[in-house]
Amino acid sequence: MATGQRLMRAIPVSEFGGPEVLKLQSDVVVPIPEEHQVLIKVPACGVDPVDTYIRSGTYSGKPRLPATPGVDVAGLIEAVGERVSAFKKGDRVFTTSTVLGGSAEYKLAADHTVYKLPEKLDFQQGAAIGVLYFTAYPALLHSASAKAGESVLVHGASGGVGLAVCQIARAYGLKGLGTAATEEGQRVVLQNGAHEVFNHREDNYIDKIQKSVGEKGIDVIIEMLANVNLSNDLNLLSQGGRVIIVGSKGPIEINPRDTMAKESSIKGVTLFSSTKEEFQQFAAAFQAGMEIGWLRPVIGSQYPLKKVSQAHEDLIHSSGATGKMVLLLK
Repeated sequence: MATGQRLMRAIPVSEFGGPEVLKLQSDVVVPIPEEHQVLIKVPACGVDPVDTYIRSGTYSGKPRLPATPGVDVAGLIEAVGERVSAFKKGDRVFTTSTVLGGSAEYKLAADHTVYKLPEKLDFQQGAAIGVLYFTAYPALLHSASAKAGESVLVHGASGGVGLAVCQIARAYGLKGLGTAATEEGQRVVLQNGAHEVFNHREDNYIDKIQKSVGEKGIDVIIEMLANVNLSNDLNLLSQGGRVIIVGSKGPIEINPRDTMAKESSIKGVTLFSSTKEEFQQFAAAFQAGMEIGWLRPVIGSQYPLKKVSQAHEDLIHSSGATGKMVLLLK
């Protein structure tokens, strides 16, 4: 090892598998930023479902091993590459992507994926922005083309993306409805912008939603578990209604005729399909949201870095979880 190399704690994954492959190492070399990169000192890193798919090797775009899980990080700029002008050492930032993952004390990121983090938000909240809001915003306002005055149902609203959709919907003048499995989840959904909330563990909750919205139906449904809910979603839609699929854990049988009379549509979305220019547009809206106060990430369970395997285990088996799961590296 070369003299003067700095070492850090990190979770480099050398083989695909279950949570047990996530092992803390304390002798990982701190990387040096290239021309258009920044080095971030990371006190907080988000944990997302996509991290578990990448770790297990089931994600469509497998990383080259060894790789470090974690997409979202927030922290302080430690160093910048020679051609970086927008950031300097000490800036508070969050990212939408890192080079080889974020579960490490220091992480590289391309400068165009890094954004300023206002003092109003702490680093845990900063680590809960990227995947959640950069999924929720285009799903609601681009893919669904939702407009002020329309109604939106968030199926599975107490999770991180669901709460982000509720906040965005309220800020942009939509009537928000949400579903959640627990009393705590329902309370948090209402606190974060939804006008009404329903318990999706109740046998008759679909009837309650239909009674609430009346004959018109729901204009937009943001769906977190399509393999369970999609058939019901199609019956809840208004004329020209849209279902946007954010999450699904398997197949489902539907009747395509349910889309015909209402001329409804089903569309899937993914965070990683947005262009660099679109990310910049979304980020500008989020900067305004942070300053005004409607963008306020809800933090769920928090784990020290050494408990990352437990975090992945809990994420896989969680039911009715509220907010964003975060790793703490302080």
